[in-house]
Amino acid sequence: MKFLTEYRNAELVKELIHEIRLLVTRPWTVMEVCGGQTHSLVKNGILQMLPKEVTMVHGPGCPVCVTPISIIDEAIMLATRPEVILCSFGDMLRVPGSTSSLLEVKAHGGDVRMVYSPLEAVKLAIDNPTKEVVFFAVGFETTAPANALSVIHAAKSKVNNYSILASHVLVPPAMEAILSDPETTVNAFLAAGHVCTIMGIDEYYPIAEKYKVPIVVTGFEPVDLLQGIYMAIRQLERGVAMVENQYARVVQQEGNLLAKGTIDQVFDVSDRDWRGIGTIPSSGWEVNDRFRAYNARIKFKLQPIEERENKSCIAGEIMKGKKKPFDCPLFGHACNPEHPQGAPMVSSEGSCAAYYHYSNSNLVEER
Repeated sequence: MKFLTEYRNAELVKELIHEIRLLVTRPWTVMEVCGGQTHSLVKNGILQMLPKEVTMVHGPGCPVCVTPISIIDEAIMLATRPEVILCSFGDMLRVPGSTSSLLEVKAHGGDVRMVYSPLEAVKLAIDNPTKEVVFFAVGFETTAPANALSVIHAAKSKVNNYSILASHVLVPPAMEAILSDPETTVNAFLAAGHVCTIMGIDEYYPIAEKYKVPIVVTGFEPVDLLQGIYMAIRQLERGVAMVENQYARVVQQEGNLLAKGTIDQVFDVSDRDWRGIGTIPSSGWEVNDRFRAYNARIKFKLQPIEERENKSCIAGEIMKGKKKPFDCPLFGHACNPEHPQGAPMVSSEGSCAAYYHYSNSNLVEER
């Protein structure tokens, strides 16, 4: 395993692998929730290093991957309007909708712009008073504070030609949806450290108690992930189910109170559709009535769009932990980063993209 020498903590990685091998006595399935964790696991060859009794499955923790086609189509519809400047983070531009993508709309003359912050979109609105600037606000809890802040800033500055198309999703309800599926094989979770940096860890205690599953909050470095896997397996082998915080150097029990307060000012909890999964109750945030003037769905009177998924894409089964990218007949052939059939192949954090890029080096087919 020569790639171990690339790790800054190579000896600790070796030690953790050894400890996991000594600890595990039976098969266990652990799901990492975040796409960033998936990327690190695959890129660094951790799936190969783990003992055969430990199976890692990849959850719906990539915001690009879970944004439903119906919302992509809403963004495309807005981008085709001549008075609209549609702003988005770059990884959303190539995600396929029903018939096209935002990048294709841009190629045909739509004013679609990549930005690095929603505040850039607010400045665009100030600089273009005759245009309507819409920011495509996609993400988990981590991006919500900045998106909420952009609405607050626009309101305080009396910028009336700015709005957001919200597609925020929440991690704990998704975990519950996976655990309540009678076909689930998930025995434990690695929770996303950056989400918990914002929200804290209190939301996870009821889930661990109700479903009797260990939940370990981890970071994204190989050592973080292996420590998290070790802690999860240790709980499983002992027959306990608790919430543990491996990422204590960053994550506080209560999270970031200022960030949570900013979110609460702008968003209300709502039901949300998840691509490949369906509707999960109370799993999203929508702009509240106080800031309804900055809700693009209300401003442009958008009507619900019927979902039209690619039936050949098994992204939903992959994100539920039931299948792996290699199980998809499209993987690496009809579906690749140049011609993605599903969102997990578009995003750099998508499990399909991670498997595609690293399958020739560190990744082997599942045992």
